[in-house]
Amino acid sequence: MSEHVVQSPLPGIFYTKPAPEQPPFVEVGSVVAADTVVGLVEVMKQFAEVKAGVNGTVKEIHAENEGIIGPGDPILTVEEV
Repeated sequence: MSEHVVQSPLPGIFYTKPAPEQPPFVEVGSVVAADTVVGLVEVMKQFAEVKAGVNGTVKEIHAENEGIIGPGDPILTVEEV
């Protein structure tokens, strides 16, 4: 099986959850589809959804909740099915 690294499309603050009191979009072991939202990047108070881009299982999460990320920074790794 191959691996796909989901990268940040934008610089900003990465969020693993839709809101502080809600569960994360995905966790290690979550099964995702290409259009599954795996996080949000906030830039200037606007939020952009980050999607998995492939079908598979989340193998590793690289970005921290509320961490600062740049364009191209790895967010998570998906093992493709």
